[in-house]
Amino acid sequence: MREKKNHLYVDSNERSILLHSLVALKNQLIQQGRYTDCVDELIFKVIHAPIKKLRVEMAGGSDVR
Repeated sequence: MREKKNHLYVDSNERSILLHSLVALKNQLIQQGRYTDCVDELIFKVIHAPIKKLRVEMAGGSDVR
């Protein structure tokens, strides 16, 4: 059976917050002497994720680009 893939669409501000949070988590794990392999993989995925432009339509009928 295949693993279900989830896609997360974030804007540049959310991406920045996500990266800062992951780095803070990594620093906490390092201070505790724990492994950071999983967090490192997530940071790598966020940094190298492709940028995709989407068109979002609001409920009122106006659209945002």
